Amino acid sequence: MVVTGARTVGKSTLLANYAKTHGVEVTDLDDVETFQVVSDNPATFVSGNAEPVCIDEFQHAPELLSAIKAELNRDLRPGRYLLTGSTRYDMLPRASQSLTGRVHVMTLWPLSQGELRGERETFLDQLLTAPENLLGPTRSTFTRADYEQVILAGGFPIAVNRSAPADRRRWFSDFVERVIERDVMEIRRVRQRGALPTVLRALASRTGGVLNASAIASDLGMEARTVGDFITLLESVFLVHRLEAFSRTLSTRVGRSPKVHLVDSGLACHLMGITERKLARRRPATLTEFGHAVKTFVVDEILKQGGWAQESVRFSHLRTRDQHEVDLVIETDEGLVAGIEVKAAEKVSDADFRGLRMLRDRLGEDFIGGAVINMGRYRYQYDERLFVFPLDTVWSSEPIREAAPDS
Repeated sequence: MVVTGARTVGKSTLLANYAKTHGVEVTDLDDVETFQVVSDNPATFVSGNAEPVCIDEFQHAPELLSAIKAELNRDLRPGRYLLTGSTRYDMLPRASQSLTGRVHVMTLWPLSQGELRGERETFLDQLLTAPENLLGPTRSTFTRADYEQVILAGGFPIAVNRSAPADRRRWFSDFVERVIERDVMEIRRVRQRGALPTVLRALASRTGGVLNASAIASDLGMEARTVGDFITLLESVFLVHRLEAFSRTLSTRVGRSPKVHLVDSGLACHLMGITERKLARRRPATLTEFGHAVKTFVVDEILKQGGWAQESVRFSHLRTRDQHEVDLVIETDEGLVAGIEVKAAEKVSDADFRGLRMLRDRLGEDFIGGAVINMGRYRYQYDERLFVFPLDTVWSSEPIREAAPDS
């Protein structure tokens, strides 16, 4: 198995605990001497150690994958190797050819809100089976200020534990610099590497929006091909990720461009310069940027739940040329579909359901349910198979029951 994800999300801790349980050592390729020993003779290393063989930051020595392939050709018992790395597996030049059909790749995200609170989130499972069970009627105890703090903090363990805003900002700055200077440069030597943080900030300002490399290039005075290449590099080290367009044909007016999301809302807010103090001023430009971060926060939280959901699902988004939009479309292997629209407001309007209503009417019985998730306080049914949920529904397991407002 290969576990990949951004730096500092907990891969090394997970690997160390797994190795301790099995009485084996972890080989850390971030250590220069260890890296040299393993690189000099990868075949001997992968066949001569106690199993399961646990290797941290395997991307530093991709030749290991060929050696593991040869060893698995001889003995294909499962569970012999557990590798962790901070680079997307399919972005490594030799990885795509080495272990195809022999490896399960899993992404470890920053911590979810349920993980931070010691709860197992079931929102995705309930949405895909009986969304009405998420109703109360209920009233959330979270205020807008509570949500702002959660979104500004994000889910990186070290950032969450730094309660002082200045300390957190310094950590995010150091994190971005380290990932770009070490991990990106290890994948490819980039001439204009000083432009990578600029492109990343441009993506942060567009998080939750349709990805348009040409528009970013025009704004930055760069070539579109270079910007597209940089975006791929930033994806490869888990700073951003794409959300592809919904693939089921609804009409010829459905867009096919992916959306881009930062991997963490706290990182997105840091790159946009959003702080509690700036939010308190309630300036329209800041609130608009924060609205993008709210969308990314909800999308990322639900994608995390896909890792332990009862059903295998595909995630996408829907956007039509006449502005029907659904921020997150969730489709099961059986073709059943649910939708999520995110609003960084405390009230909803009928216009907020345009995309979800279109999805419901076009898909018929295949549409399980849709929800507008907002920063308000009530859960209630708005229309047939359409619901309103406060943001904390995504991670709260036990709602507080009170009377719902008139809808």
